[in-house]
Amino acid sequence: NMAGRDRIVHLLRQLERAACRCPAHSHTFHQGAAAAGGRKTDYAFEMASSNIRYGAGVSGFTCQVRLQDLQNLGAQNVCLMTDRTVSRLPPMQAVLESLVRNRVRFQVFDDVRVEPTDSSFKEAISFAKKDSFDVFVAVGGGSVIDTCKAANLYSCHPDADFLDFVNAPIGKGRPVTRALKPLIAVPTTAGTGSETTGVAIFDYEPLKAKTGIASRALRPTLGIVDPLHTLSMPERVAANSGFDVLCHALESYTALPYSQRAPCPTNPINRPAYQGSNPISDVWSRHALSVVSKYMKRAVRDSEDLEARSSMHLASVFAGIGFGNAGVHLCHGMSYPIAGNVKTHTARGYSVEHPLVPHGLSVVLTAPAVFSFTAPMCPERHLEAAEILGADVRQVKRADAGAVLADTLRRFLFDLQVEDGLGAVGYDKDDIPALVKGTLPQERVTKLSPRAHTEEDLSRLFETSMKLY
Repeated sequence: NMAGRDRIVHLLRQLERAACRCPAHSHTFHQGAAAAGGRKTDYAFEMASSNIRYGAGVSGFTCQVRLQDLQNLGAQNVCLMTDRTVSRLPPMQAVLESLVRNRVRFQVFDDVRVEPTDSSFKEAISFAKKDSFDVFVAVGGGSVIDTCKAANLYSCHPDADFLDFVNAPIGKGRPVTRALKPLIAVPTTAGTGSETTGVAIFDYEPLKAKTGIASRALRPTLGIVDPLHTLSMPERVAANSGFDVLCHALESYTALPYSQRAPCPTNPINRPAYQGSNPISDVWSRHALSVVSKYMKRAVRDSEDLEARSSMHLASVFAGIGFGNAGVHLCHGMSYPIAGNVKTHTARGYSVEHPLVPHGLSVVLTAPAVFSFTAPMCPERHLEAAEILGADVRQVKRADAGAVLADTLRRFLFDLQVEDGLGAVGYDKDDIPALVKGTLPQERVTKLSPRAHTEEDLSRLFETSMKLY
């Protein structure tokens, strides 16, 4: 009726007035009804997320629940994926015991690589193609869940070339048009949010840079989030996982608005998973940042602080829903060559035999420089983020938003004993050209930066990030 219509228009106008009014984030809600024809930038956004079940004991102590999930999906042959470390931990043991006890047919792939590569993805894909699996289950961190997504995708497209679905410009970036098999994700870390998203990230070894596959079709059918699993995380794993949550929240909240992202899709299937900041993602990202501010230091310092670790596990989900629809930008785009070009750095607290800069660490090391750079495009949002993280911004000028957020982040990282910049993980100024070269193909995320940037800008950001304190 007319009264209802007037009420909706009134609410939309209130939202528009309440939103950040700077050029980068003044979402033009009134343009949403305009026809897409002729537009260069998008006019709409979509909200997508996996079903999430959260609670202490939803998997580890009541494995019958997961068995019933498999029965509800009609599972006859389950592909169970994990890594060598998690394969020995209670969450995986509980799953195995339940499957054996209830005579559910399954096969285990436990060769997932921490920070997967195209080669390790292909090994998992080959495993998945050897049998006719009807349900996939991933137990582990983001590396396991992402690997399982890829295995599911390519086993359902047995004739596809590996690069067909990989993001452009490295791959062909083709849309996924077939339905995949159901995938149940059981995250054992609190960081990636992979249980909520349609994104699978890997190191593309020929270019020494990370890329990925992004499609809503990859989203797990169900994410079973049991905070008791996070009690087994070592201190540095908890820290680096938390930094991923921090940057997911900050980057998605400050990303280019969806209404300024180009091109406008001619078909909804071509609308990317990472669409730009939008009013729904903003809610999730901002709340995730609040939880990080309140609980992350406690969660890192005390592995038995169930309240803090539970809160960070839920924050990972919140941020996953936010960035899974809005996207991330420069911290993640620059992190991929930082991880991919690692020389000899050995990550503290990780049981791996190869050199490693953990994902969350590779992301957060550039955060002070990045947000100092992007702040002029939306100072209000940067100041709000700094305030949520504990800064007093009452007397701060808009022009100082970047410096304030950067200083706030440095204090946060120093308190959590983060390495002193890229120099502390084995890089120097001579490596900057290679790091820039590895960032350039990351258009899927870098184009969502609210501030346009050149190769020279990227060089300066890497140089500034060589030392943090």
